[in-house]
Amino acid sequence: MLKVGVIGVGSISEMHIKPYLANQDVELVAFCDINEVRLAEKGKQYGVARLYNHHQELLAQPDIDAISICTWNNSHAEIAIAGLEAGKHVLVEKPLSMTVEEALAVEAAAEKSGKVAQVGFVRRHGDNNKILKKFIDDGDLGEIYYAKASYLRRLGNPGGWFSDRTKSGGGPLIDLGVHVIDIMWYLMGKPRPVSVSGNAYYKLGNRSHVENLSFYKAADYDATLNDVEDLTNALIRFENGASIFVDVSFTLHAKKDQTSVQLFGDKGGAEVEPAFSLVTEKNNTILNSTPQVDNLGFDFEKSFANEIDHFVDCCLEGKDTIAPIADGVEVMKMLNAVYESAKIGKEVYL
Repeated sequence: MLKVGVIGVGSISEMHIKPYLANQDVELVAFCDINEVRLAEKGKQYGVARLYNHHQELLAQPDIDAISICTWNNSHAEIAIAGLEAGKHVLVEKPLSMTVEEALAVEAAAEKSGKVAQVGFVRRHGDNNKILKKFIDDGDLGEIYYAKASYLRRLGNPGGWFSDRTKSGGGPLIDLGVHVIDIMWYLMGKPRPVSVSGNAYYKLGNRSHVENLSFYKAADYDATLNDVEDLTNALIRFENGASIFVDVSFTLHAKKDQTSVQLFGDKGGAEVEPAFSLVTEKNNTILNSTPQVDNLGFDFEKSFANEIDHFVDCCLEGKDTIAPIADGVEVMKMLNAVYESAKIGKEVYL
């Protein structure tokens, strides 16, 4: 049995807690959160009796084998390093950190510890992306030279810590863009990024005055606090000549929310969101094909279950994670370069 503790029991922790409880090889033994009321409520809800207010208290427990880190972005690196130094396996939510320097420090701690250290790139565990990767690995799309994604919310600034740069590190780019940048880069074979050109806009604020439309709000929502961008876009170039274009928003004067992820190769193309489809050619004819699978879209809960099960298998069986810390470092380089490019108004070279 893998004995697990969850650090940070806010909303995203539900996506870790439930799969742990469903995994027959896991015993969920401890929770940690700085919010004592929330901590007590979650402990009661899930029958977890060992509750701690500081992560060091939890990490000091010798029988805890592994941890999930579901805290604010500004504490991801600190807790991950502390967990690894305490001899725990670590699953840390995306983004790995807020800076490249922090990410490199986590990577060094992981290498020294010899423990499983996995970044929460949940889309890598989606059934649609796992299937597509098999097609890509078999060469069906050929050389993938371009990918593009949009993750646009017209009214979706969660407020709270998401809108506080000191806790989040940024807005939609670091919260939403990290998902689609990572999955495109991963499916393209993880080429080395060489340059980034990005823009960030602070035009609309959190639009808390808008009526008649509901949207997700953080538990600590505060309409008066918002110092993150509304919209970010970026062009990322890679050493092999491939490129990615991405645009993401919390607030935008758009007709509707939009999530789209597409990849293009010299033998075929693919769309994995909003629905999985393939484009190929045969007999001088373009073919649009729809894979026959249970769910053509990205299933958030199922993907988290896959992610947690994969982490548990890596911990218990010594398997290599498909989302290692080294990948988290490279994604942080890209994210930070987008913000830097937007700040100086020039292309940034990595």
